[in-house]
Amino acid sequence: MGQAFGCYQVDQSNVAIKEHFGKFDDVLEPGCHCLPWCLGYQIAGSLSLRVQQLDVRCETKTKDNVFVNVVASVQYRAVSEKASDAFYRLTNTREQIQSYVFDVIRASVPKLELDSVFEQKNDIAKAVEEELEKAMSTYGFEIVQTLIVDIEPDVNVKRAMNEINAAARLRLAANEKAEAEKILQIKKAEGEAESKYLSGLGIARQRQAIVDGLRDSVLAFSENVPGTSAKDVMDMVLVTQYFDTMKEIGASSRSSSVFIPHGPGAVKDIAVQIRDGLLQATASQN
Repeated sequence: MGQAFGCYQVDQSNVAIKEHFGKFDDVLEPGCHCLPWCLGYQIAGSLSLRVQQLDVRCETKTKDNVFVNVVASVQYRAVSEKASDAFYRLTNTREQIQSYVFDVIRASVPKLELDSVFEQKNDIAKAVEEELEKAMSTYGFEIVQTLIVDIEPDVNVKRAMNEINAAARLRLAANEKAEAEKILQIKKAEGEAESKYLSGLGIARQRQAIVDGLRDSVLAFSENVPGTSAKDVMDMVLVTQYFDTMKEIGASSRSSSVFIPHGPGAVKDIAVQIRDGLLQATASQN
């Protein structure tokens, strides 16, 4: 209705293309404009200056022969100073951008192996952005930003990569577990060695204390009972210990049957054996 009365309204963030008898005349900024249609002026169309986004999915092959789908997100907008170029020089802006994205990705990705594609996706995005900026600026468009938002390998390849990663993690866990068990065994062995060492010291001190006690007892008995020799006292002490041991074995509820040669002659033999053993132990310690 406004155009019928020679007026035309351009919305914010838009520009309108004015023609005079079918020829480009001017770019109309947002606001109300006088448009005397009777003199051959008309609006050929409008152009949005807002940032637009185009997602491009491109299938290509890496250097190690793995097919991947690369998704690039391109953000672009028309430049108001070059609105006439953006309106007249391109029929389909989105298809043009998509063609350049395909060209750059399919030229860059085949030079890289699959792992490198993931690592260098920012470099790929930068290459796409530079190529688009150089090409689309002549058509009145500005490339705001280009992102590689997804790199999706073939399903079988993705499954294989997950299995390789899982196997590597299991191998690392097994190595860590083995190392931990090794440390435990070492610490256990060190603890047992230290325990046996301390136990040996205790036994040696115990035996030394027994020998010292027997020696003191023999000396005291010899002094208090005239006419007795150290051998007589030692025999008596050993026989006394022998019978005390027999008594403890019989009184213990947990003891098994013990068969020991017994008789007057056996007691003498046992005394001799015990005395010789103690004397040899004392001699070795000295």
